[in-house]
Amino acid sequence: MPPVTDPAIHVDGLRMAYGRRTVLDDVSFDVDGGVVALLGPNGAGKTTTVEILEGFRHRDAGTVRVLGADPQRADETWRARVGVVLQSWRDHKRWRVRELLDQLAAAYAPYAAARGRGAHPTDRLLARVGLTDAAAQRVGTLSGGQRRRLDVAVGLVGRPDLLVLDEPTAGLDPAARREFHELLHEVVDDDGTLVLLTTHDLTEAEVVADRILLLAGGRIVADGSPDALARAVAGPSEVRWSAGGARHVHSTDDPVGFSRALLTGPEPVDDLEVHHARLEDAYLEIVRRHEAEDAPAAAATATGAVR
Repeated sequence: MPPVTDPAIHVDGLRMAYGRRTVLDDVSFDVDGGVVALLGPNGAGKTTTVEILEGFRHRDAGTVRVLGADPQRADETWRARVGVVLQSWRDHKRWRVRELLDQLAAAYAPYAAARGRGAHPTDRLLARVGLTDAAAQRVGTLSGGQRRRLDVAVGLVGRPDLLVLDEPTAGLDPAARREFHELLHEVVDDDGTLVLLTTHDLTEAEVVADRILLLAGGRIVADGSPDALARAVAGPSEVRWSAGGARHVHSTDDPVGFSRALLTGPEPVDDLEVHHARLEDAYLEIVRRHEAEDAPAAAATATGAVR
């Protein structure tokens, strides 16, 4: 019988409040690998959750284990296994790009070597994030998109087992965003790194994430792949086509099979289109339901406070 291994991230009964405002209320989930997107409206608790997982913030209650350790008590060896890309980071303006990455690689080297993988060679890392031509530039002279690429390089330099990214593609143009998505999957496939990201870009989450965790009101209200959430909440796909001079629409959970039957049937088919349920539709519906459920409780609390 194979040995039982703990998940890379284990969260059970996580609670956090700021004064009288509860931000996280009994949050529980496990994560093992791939690219996981933590979604939710503003104030849902995403940033607080990520900061607790990174060890930057102490929780009020609950169990949290990341890479086998409690982030609240973890040492430098553990921290070297976690790469962090903040939403904005404006340090090191006078460093040149290559010098900064060389310096960080030297700092990570003892920890990376102990894990048998070594820090990323600077030239290869520059190529991976598309900064080879900017290697000699000072950080303060980089464009917004270049700076974001450097942020990602800083998160990757120590070959982390876990890479945490906060709004990673903010400021990137569409081409750079696509390249970044390819880089994330390369990091997962080649290095075995677990990627946890927060984003407000639902199209990005749909494209890049293997799994969605949706926070609303301090709780996990949905958990699954983008496709599964879209189908379960937003409904089946629609197949639209023209035949016999008329337009037709049919809802189905098997758009491929239905379309194949249409195209191989006796009646000629024109303008066949398939419209799939989208993550954005599911997200908006889940958040709407949650807000509707919480509205009576919020009103009662407000009335009680007035009294």
